[in-house]
Amino acid sequence: MLFNSLDFAIFLPLVFILYWFVFKHSLRLQNALIVVASYVFYGWWDWRFLSLILFSTLVDFLVGKQLEKEAKDNKRRLWLWLSVVVNLGFLGFFKYFNFFLENFQAAFSFFGFEIGGRALSIVLPVGISFYTFQTLSYTIDVYKRKLQPTGDFIAFSAFVSFFPQLVAGPIERATHLLPQFYKHRQFNYALAVNGCRQILWGFFKKLVIADNCAEFANQIFANSEGASGSTLFLGAVFFTFQIYGDFSGYSDIAIGTSRLFGFDLMKNFAFPYFSRDIAEFWRRWHISLSTWFRDYLYIPLGGSRGSKWHQFRNVIIIFLVSGFWHGANWTFILWGALNALYFLPLFLLKKNRSNLVVVAEGKALPSFKELFQIGITFALTVLAWVSFRAEDISHAWQVYSGIFDFSLFSVPNVINSSMMMSLRLITFFMIIEWAGRRWSFAIEYLFESYPRWIRWSSYAFILFLIGMFMQTNETAFIYFQF
Repeated sequence: MLFNSLDFAIFLPLVFILYWFVFKHSLRLQNALIVVASYVFYGWWDWRFLSLILFSTLVDFLVGKQLEKEAKDNKRRLWLWLSVVVNLGFLGFFKYFNFFLENFQAAFSFFGFEIGGRALSIVLPVGISFYTFQTLSYTIDVYKRKLQPTGDFIAFSAFVSFFPQLVAGPIERATHLLPQFYKHRQFNYALAVNGCRQILWGFFKKLVIADNCAEFANQIFANSEGASGSTLFLGAVFFTFQIYGDFSGYSDIAIGTSRLFGFDLMKNFAFPYFSRDIAEFWRRWHISLSTWFRDYLYIPLGGSRGSKWHQFRNVIIIFLVSGFWHGANWTFILWGALNALYFLPLFLLKKNRSNLVVVAEGKALPSFKELFQIGITFALTVLAWVSFRAEDISHAWQVYSGIFDFSLFSVPNVINSSMMMSLRLITFFMIIEWAGRRWSFAIEYLFESYPRWIRWSSYAFILFLIGMFMQTNETAFIYFQF
């Protein structure tokens, strides 16, 4: 079920009414309702894959109970590995089987050996990368004794399948979200209003910014051969705002919807395109995934401890794995490698934690130095997104070759009135994002100091823009494919 669908517009109010008016006196029934609603939400896409979520839930619930009973470290490790193998086994089969088969065959063909084997017609379950990492966080934290295993299967099922963030995050830690299912929840009007604001801004990002930018990004990338460097770079800029509006828009809708039901989800984006270096960008982009890799992969590998070589190796691994997590294509690995290349000089010079506070703190505008840093970081990010968007490595090479040409300094020959309108909308969007960069989301407190009629007029204006510029067809969120 898509957030931007008529189905969800009916589904959400119905679940909200049942949750707060029918089952409000029973925590267990509220949790059970969340499980049922989440399974309906996910099964709306393809009910057959509900068995995967259920099986993963059962495995990690039972493994958690066994970890609680077992005192011997070697046996506890066996239970942990059972969870890791089952979860990553499902992920590996559905997401990477054909990729490894094709590359294995290609490698042997290079040396003159032909190996049989056919690619399978595998449908990638929506959100499998997200809920797999979420359940793994539970098992790993129980194994490390950071979390007491739960005996409440309904609460645990609700944690695994919580519908607002089930298919595209944020990837929640069990230590943060699971305990919220144990506590009695009361309707909080201020929290719900805040959630509605975030939902509104999320829909603006998705329906106005992302979907309109997608039209032009797709057009330019589909016709990249022979296009001027300036046209190709413009296409990459459109994709840059498409993926941000799409993914952070989903996160905003998910977090806002969770607030309607009394839950707090972690912040997933912190205005990343105002970053002054790549290290800051990665502290602000897809925070739930980058911190997951930091805590469950980077630190266990040794983190920033040890020799320069070990530190270098750990950084390379974390970026390559992050790229591969996104999809079974060498383009994603190239994207991860490019970001590692950007990051390593900062890391080796120990400047990767230079920009920890909000840019232009307490000021209306950035300094010239900050503006230059933001511009350089944004340009590098745009170039990296080319490999993320390209169909394959040869397509990425074609686009990069076209961009790094003297025609980069020409005027793009594809600009029309619709494209100009999208550029104006992007400008408006970034002005609002800049004004609200100190908060959880751009319009959280933006109009709070103004009279009520101005606040409501501002929200109405955003609704008007959504109505005016949204696409007529429902479009899936980009990260559903990951």
